[in-house]
Amino acid sequence: MSPDAETQMQFLFSLRSHGVTDARVLEAMEKVDRGLFVQGLFAGRAYEDRPLPIPCGQTISQPSIVGLMTQALDVQPRDKVLEIGTGSGYQAAILGHLARRVYTVERHRELALTARRVLDGMGFVNITVITGDGSLGLPDQAPFDRILLTAAPEDPPANLLAQLRVGGIMVLPVGAEGTVQSLIKVQKTADGLEYTELCDVRFVPLVEGVA
Repeated sequence: MSPDAETQMQFLFSLRSHGVTDARVLEAMEKVDRGLFVQGLFAGRAYEDRPLPIPCGQTISQPSIVGLMTQALDVQPRDKVLEIGTGSGYQAAILGHLARRVYTVERHRELALTARRVLDGMGFVNITVITGDGSLGLPDQAPFDRILLTAAPEDPPANLLAQLRVGGIMVLPVGAEGTVQSLIKVQKTADGLEYTELCDVRFVPLVEGVA
């Protein structure tokens, strides 16, 4: 069930009030019905600005955090994007409206299959969902223009930074599980890496292997 006009208006107002102001990001988030990615008990809360549980002990992120991460990623129409941690597929759908190609890796087969089904049903042809170990990235598809992590390592992974092209941007949460983590933006320049701290967040930890 798509949100009614008032719910949609409140949803977008909440995004703006949390600092999501990029017109392209807001437009992409308006096009993606979060309700398609929230099943069962929590379906009625899909348009609230809060994280919600999804299967396999994972969560669908708070929309305002999704918006801030997407805004920081500064995706351009020709970009090839790597997402680590597909989860429900919600973030990938938003990226799919902004980028030329999106590769998204999920370690839980059940989540990957569900996300692929939902994204295919929405008509996306530029998103590839892969069941695999996200901590390894996708070396065979590198380099990427943008890389987004929706799970937190303790430090930015060197192997993923190596898959980012010069001029590219990575956005990720860093910090130990159960502590306040930092959302950071890493820009890869010819001279090295530039780090910007964006805000405090809480994400599931980045785990190696396939579940």
